[in-house]
Amino acid sequence: MLAAALLPLTLAPEAATAQSEPVAPSLRHHLVAHYDFGHPVRGNPSWERDRGFSGTDIQLVNGGQAMRTWDDRRGHVLRTRQISPTTAGNDDWKAGVYGANGVPTLHAFNSAREATVMGWFKMTGENPAPNSGSADPDDRYGAIGLAGVLSGTSQGHDVRALLELINVDGVMRVVALGRRVDGGSSQTFAADADWQKLLPRGTWVHLAATFDYDDGTMALYRNGHAVPGFYTLSGDPWAIEGPPEPDEASPTDPRGIKIGGSYPQNTREGNPCDCRMDDLMFLDRALGPDEVRAQYRRTG
Repeated sequence: MLAAALLPLTLAPEAATAQSEPVAPSLRHHLVAHYDFGHPVRGNPSWERDRGFSGTDIQLVNGGQAMRTWDDRRGHVLRTRQISPTTAGNDDWKAGVYGANGVPTLHAFNSAREATVMGWFKMTGENPAPNSGSADPDDRYGAIGLAGVLSGTSQGHDVRALLELINVDGVMRVVALGRRVDGGSSQTFAADADWQKLLPRGTWVHLAATFDYDDGTMALYRNGHAVPGFYTLSGDPWAIEGPPEPDEASPTDPRGIKIGGSYPQNTREGNPCDCRMDDLMFLDRALGPDEVRAQYRRTG
C-alpha cells in the first residue's frame, strides 16, 4: 500500500518539536523505512505510513488504530501485546507487512552488504509471554519479538536482520540476529548483560543492531553506547570466506518486516512482546558508533 496524505493527529507541542527533524541528514539516503506511529494512512488508520524513502507502509495487525497509544514522553507510539495467553490462535497485536513473492519496496535490502535496525522500546507487561500453542501452562516463548527485516524466503519468521530477545543456552538475551543467505545459517550476537537490566520494565530504551554481511560482523547499542557481547556460533556461518567478493545478502527482496512478534501475515502467534515502540528505523547501511549515538540523541 502506497503512502497517502496524513490523517490529523493531535501531538503535544513538545512531541511535535522533538519529531520535526527526527533523522540525521547523513542517514536520510539510507533510511529504507521509518515508523513513528503518528502518521496513519488516510482512509485506512489500521496502516502506518512509512517516513523512509521506500514507502513501505505497515499494517497494525489485529488491534488496528487502537495500537496507537499516547505516551506522555514520546507522543503517539505503537502498543504490541499478547491477547489470549491460554488459547492457541493468531490474535496477538503486532505490526508489519508480508509478501509471499517478496515486498518490492524493500528492494534496498536485496543483495545488501549492510543493514541497521533500531528504535525505542519500553517493556510494559509480562515478557516472555506464555506459549499459547503449548499444552503446558508454564511454557513460555523462547523469544520476545522487537523488529526485523524478513529474509527473501521467509515464512514470516526467518529474518535477514533482526533486533530481538532470544533464549541463548537457557538464558534470555538481547541479540542482533542476521542471515546472509536465504535458507542458510543465521548468526547471533548476544549481549552479555542481563536483559532486564538492559530493558527494565516501564523505561524507554533506545536499541540498535548493525549487520555487515561482507565482513561478517554485528554490533548492539543501548542508548547510544556499544553493548559488550559474544557470537553464539564459531566458524563461518554466513559463508563469507573465500571468493567472490564482496559478500552480500541474497539477491531477493525481503518478504516483509515484522514488529512485536513473528508472522506479520497473521497466520499464527509467535514471540509476542508486551511493549511500546517508537521511531523504528530500518537502514541499508551498518551505522558506526558515532552515528548511532547521534541518532539516539536526536530522538531521545
